[in-house]
Amino acid sequence: MSELAPAEEAEIAVAVLAAHDAGEPLLVFGNGSKAGFLRPVQAARSLSLRNHAGITLYSPKELVISARAGTAMQALEAELARQGQHVIAEPPDLSALLGPNGATSQTLGGVVATNLSGPRRVAWGAMRDHVLGIRAVNGQGEVIRSGGRVLKNVTGLDLCKLLTGSYGTLAVLTEITLKVLPAPEAAGTVVLPGLDASGAVAAMSAALGSPYSVSAASWLPAEAAARVPELAGFGASVTVARIEDFAASVVYRTGRLRADLAGFGSGEILDDATSRAVWRAIGNARPLAVEAEEAIWRVSVRPSAGPDVVRAVGAIGGHSFLDWGGGLVWIAAPARESVHRAITTAARAAGGVWTLLRAPDALRAGLDVIPPEPASLAQITRRVKAAFDPKGILNPGRMYAGV
Repeated sequence: MSELAPAEEAEIAVAVLAAHDAGEPLLVFGNGSKAGFLRPVQAARSLSLRNHAGITLYSPKELVISARAGTAMQALEAELARQGQHVIAEPPDLSALLGPNGATSQTLGGVVATNLSGPRRVAWGAMRDHVLGIRAVNGQGEVIRSGGRVLKNVTGLDLCKLLTGSYGTLAVLTEITLKVLPAPEAAGTVVLPGLDASGAVAAMSAALGSPYSVSAASWLPAEAAARVPELAGFGASVTVARIEDFAASVVYRTGRLRADLAGFGSGEILDDATSRAVWRAIGNARPLAVEAEEAIWRVSVRPSAGPDVVRAVGAIGGHSFLDWGGGLVWIAAPARESVHRAITTAARAAGGVWTLLRAPDALRAGLDVIPPEPASLAQITRRVKAAFDPKGILNPGRMYAGV
């Protein structure tokens, strides 16, 4: 496969226009760290954004940053950290799960294109909720823009939310503007050992419904907790709830939260450094041990249904843990079609949706890697695709077969 890696937006537009005129599909990506997500793309040429990098605007006082799509997330987060700020959605680094491709550094464009959000999503919203503006090149080589560099920008159609999470199937993202926030001074975590999944969801719901501004809540079964060094000493399943703020406030509120959750068992409190390590591991899904022959799914459900999915996964020999207060189930299980059917059946029964994040190409090429849409919505999807990319050259088949 021949690869293009232009450095300028104008060159990206020329490359897309040439592919459009020739009717040739393009595999669009940043550094390729998420090449295994969803369905494989069949294309003779690829377009990488890795050279289209760099921060183009940063206004710490306005809490806004703009960067080209190929900018490494590590570089973006390091620049924010120098000003005591952070990316609100806490996007995960899934390199430990995704094999050789995941070892490359992920880009801002890749995170936005996949709408990746970490543990803070349950309290602060998804990545798409913090995208203020986007520049992109559509499937006809035209540069388009949406939004701006201020929070209350309501001019025109909000393409930011449409393009965030579109996996490069509608347009090639070239520049993204994000709302950012001051990073918390400290974090603290209340740990409740020994709860099963159902008891954990009840505890997490109580924590998230408390007045203490819990920013994340997760449950790890014993074998998953053992893979996080800071939690391994509990020797049991753990339910964890995080509070982030000024140091004195964190100390006070974690103490009050532990007292309020006493009905679920005797809790312990992790300090700032330990909390940060624990939540970095959880956000990056490191508690999920994955063998080479296993596939990875994420299932989103209402929190009360999370334990049902956990039990279904256990019945087929898989393993899992809960994040987002029980609303996100991380799953690793044998990469077989029968296993995929069992997981998607459990997701449907729980009223949830699934995403296949890793599997052999031959398997994911023949599966519904995300839930198929009802006929009426599928028709709208095709019309939107045709409006942005009339010849269907951008990442064809990545999300749905034939689209």
